[in-house]
Amino acid sequence: MRKFLSLRHSRLRGDDENDGESGFTLVELMVVIVIIGLLATIVAINVIPATDTARVEKAKADIATIEQALEQYRLDNLTYPAGTDGLPALISPPASLAQPQRYRRGGYIKKLPNDPWGRPYIYAVPGRKGAFDISSLGADGQPGGENENADIYSSEL
Repeated sequence: MRKFLSLRHSRLRGDDENDGESGFTLVELMVVIVIIGLLATIVAINVIPATDTARVEKAKADIATIEQALEQYRLDNLTYPAGTDGLPALISPPASLAQPQRYRRGGYIKKLPNDPWGRPYIYAVPGRKGAFDISSLGADGQPGGENENADIYSSEL
């Protein structure tokens, strides 16, 4: 009991044997904060471009899916949808269809996807290098551009 009181009394006076080892110094805390900041910066630098790349790859995959649906439409109806009918012709038969009985029940695609930036894909007949083109104007929604803003055309995939 006496030793306990002695320890308690010495701590109150501040002459503890572990003085200086009981916590972190301000410099140590600052070093840790700087290291965490550097790690967060490195992660951000590597993750943000991956998101842009993923969006471009998704657009390419969507375009490939739409191309397959257009090919099925052509096989059944002997022609691609007219430019005025556009991509909605893959969901329901267009009024201009010469032989509606040839149209596949349920359509050729369940739902037309928007590009990864929220805009509809563009259908052009004739295409730049073939019978049709499916395209996205990229992240900026404007013709031309580079990197994630570059236009994506089915004829260039």
